[in-house]
Amino acid sequence: MLDSNCLYVQDENGNEKKMTILFTFDSDEYQKQYVVFQDADHDSEEVYASCYDDKGNLFPIESEDEWNMVEEVINTFVEDEENA
Repeated sequence: MLDSNCLYVQDENGNEKKMTILFTFDSDEYQKQYVVFQDADHDSEEVYASCYDDKGNLFPIESEDEWNMVEEVINTFVEDEENA
């Protein structure tokens, strides 16, 4: 589920975890919307990504080509943040 700057996911034990949304973007190539996020409770630099629908439901990114595109967008975001 998405809200303004957070989303909630279930971990492998079924516990709900709060995540901080870093940014969202749309892909014309894949005709999907994506969200990039981090665990709100940890200072780790690990980021996660999923695609989502208009109701805020999250779906896994399944193809390697799609992951490569998402990683490219994430890397561009990181570079822009470092140069800001």
